[in-house]
Amino acid sequence: MPIKIREIRDAVVPREELQREWKPKTKIGKMVKEGRIASIDELFMITARIPEWQIVDWLVPNLKAELIDVRIVKRTLDSGRRPSFRVLVAVGNEDGYIGVGMGKHAEQRQAIQKALKRAKKNLAPVIRGCGNWECRCGRPHSVPFKVEGKCGSVRIIIYPGPRGLGLVAGDVAKHILRLAGVRDVWTKTFGNTKTHINFAKAVYNALINTYRLL
Repeated sequence: MPIKIREIRDAVVPREELQREWKPKTKIGKMVKEGRIASIDELFMITARIPEWQIVDWLVPNLKAELIDVRIVKRTLDSGRRPSFRVLVAVGNEDGYIGVGMGKHAEQRQAIQKALKRAKKNLAPVIRGCGNWECRCGRPHSVPFKVEGKCGSVRIIIYPGPRGLGLVAGDVAKHILRLAGVRDVWTKTFGNTKTHINFAKAVYNALINTYRLL
C-alpha cells in the first residue's frame, strides 16, 4: 500500500512575525536575531546543534516540510486507555540541509507542530558530491562516498549514482533524499522498512554521516 506523504504548508514563520514575537533565550539565538550570524552555513561553523527552532525559520526561509508518518497510539492509565497521535516530520531546503523530528499529542495538529519544531532543531548539513566513478561531473547531485545509517532494525546503505540515474530507493527514503538535495543514488536496505519512523531516521543518519565522516 503506497504511503500518503504530504507537504506541510506554512512550515516557516515569516520574518516579520519572528521579528515581532521571537524573544531569543540563548546566546546563539540572540546572535542570529542581531545579525551577527547571517547564514545557516555560518551557524554550523560556530555550533553543532540548533538551540531554538526559530533560528531555522530566520536563516532558512525556503525550508520545506513533509509529513512522513501519522499513527494513533494508546497509553494505558488508571483512568483507562488514552489515544494520541504520533507523527514524523522531515524538513529540508533541497540544498544540503535535512532534519527529522517526531511529536506526540492528543490533537493531530499539535502533534505535527511539535514534530516540526523538533525537526528544525535537528536540522543538519549534508555533504553532497559526485562520488560515482562512472560520472565524475563534479556537481553536487549525489553523495561523495558510500554512507550507512541505522535505526532500530532498519539499516540503509546509500551508494553514489551517476547523474541522471534518479533515486533508486523506497518512498520514504526518496522524500528525505529530495529534501536534502540529493538527486542520484542507489540504496540497499535491511530490516523491517515498513516501520516508517525507523526507516526515515536511518536515512537521516546516513545523510548526516556524510558530514561527520569527513
